[in-house]
Amino acid sequence: MNIQTVSYLKANANNLSLDDPLHVSQNGKEVYVVQASQAYYEPQETIALLKLINLSERSLNQKGELSLDEAFDA
Repeated sequence: MNIQTVSYLKANANNLSLDDPLHVSQNGKEVYVVQASQAYYEPQETIALLKLINLSERSLNQKGELSLDEAFDA
C-alpha cells in the first residue's frame, strides 16, 4: 500500500503513477485515496449491475415466478 502525505500529492500531482491506489494522509490519518479512473468505475458498474439484478428479482417475486426459458425468450 502506497501511503503519502498531502504535501507529496501536491508536489507530485503531475507525475503520479496510479498503477496502485495512492493513500493520502493528513496529520497522520488517511483522508483520501487517489486511483486511476478505470479502477474506480469498474466496481461502480458492478454495483449498478447487482442493483439492477436485485430490483428485477424483487419485481419478479411480486408478479410470480418466471422460468429461465421465459426470461430469455425474445
